[in-house]
Amino acid sequence: MKLPREFYQRPTLTVAQDLLGKCLIRRTEEGLLVGKIVETEAYIGENDLACHASRGKTPRNEVMFGEAGHAYVYFTYGMFYCLNVVTEKKGFPAAVLIRSVEPMEGIKLMIKNRYDETRRSLKRKNSERLARILLLASDPPDP
Repeated sequence: MKLPREFYQRPTLTVAQDLLGKCLIRRTEEGLLVGKIVETEAYIGENDLACHASRGKTPRNEVMFGEAGHAYVYFTYGMFYCLNVVTEKKGFPAAVLIRSVEPMEGIKLMIKNRYDETRRSLKRKNSERLARILLLASDPPDP
């Protein structure tokens, strides 16, 4: 069941906690990918120095100031893609980073996407690998 937008229009810490145990589903031409969310991080507003909106609104982070419930992939450190979902009210930059999922379905395709060998290692990889595993991003762009 798709979560309603109202689910995301709540305090970011609450959303981050309530996303745990939910399934992230991605349908691709190659097959269905399903992972249970097992780790999240909350980024809340411009006063949160870890938040990529901490320096104000820019073209790269303007999605965070938009409507709650939008998922987006953020490119960071010049090499990693991270899956996030916008939370709280429009105009306030807040989001939840999906750090890790436990693979449930489409594991062989996830392994192929990650160039890894085991289900256990897929679960243990950091958020920067999640977007690649779920076919949301590919290799980093050339400089």
